[in-house]
Amino acid sequence: MKINRKGSAHWEGGLKDGRGAISTDSKAIDAHPYGFASRFEGVAGTNPEELLGAAHAGCFTMALSLALEQAGFKADAMDTVATVTLEDVDGFSITAIKLDLTATIPGIDNAKFQEIAAGAKAGCPVSKLFKAPITLDAKLA
Repeated sequence: MKINRKGSAHWEGGLKDGRGAISTDSKAIDAHPYGFASRFEGVAGTNPEELLGAAHAGCFTMALSLALEQAGFKADAMDTVATVTLEDVDGFSITAIKLDLTATIPGIDNAKFQEIAAGAKAGCPVSKLFKAPITLDAKLA
C-alpha cells in the first residue's frame, strides 16, 4: 500500500518582508499565513516547526494507541506535545524534538507503559523522518 498526502505553500516577496500561506490537500489548513515573523519572532501565524510538531505528536500518539492495543491495553486518554527545536548552528537546523506524553491507561504498570511508549516513539513513521535526537517524557496520569 502506498499513500500520498499533500501540503503546499505559496510565498510572495523576500525573506523578511515576504509573506506566505500554507495549505493541506484536505483543507484542514487552508491558506494559513506564515512568514519570517511567525517563524523567528513569535508573531501570530504558523511555521514549519509547529506543523512538524503537530504531525509528530499525532503520529506518535496513534502509533502508541496501536502498540497498546496489541499489548492488550486501551487508553482512556493520551495527550502529547511535541516540541521541535530550531537552532542556528552553521545554518538553521532542527536540533531536537521532545515528546511529552501524559496518559490514562487502565491496568498498565509504569514499566510496561514506558516500554510500549519507547517502542512507539521509535516506530512512528514521522519519528523515522528526523535525524535530530528525539526524547520522550511519558507519564501516567
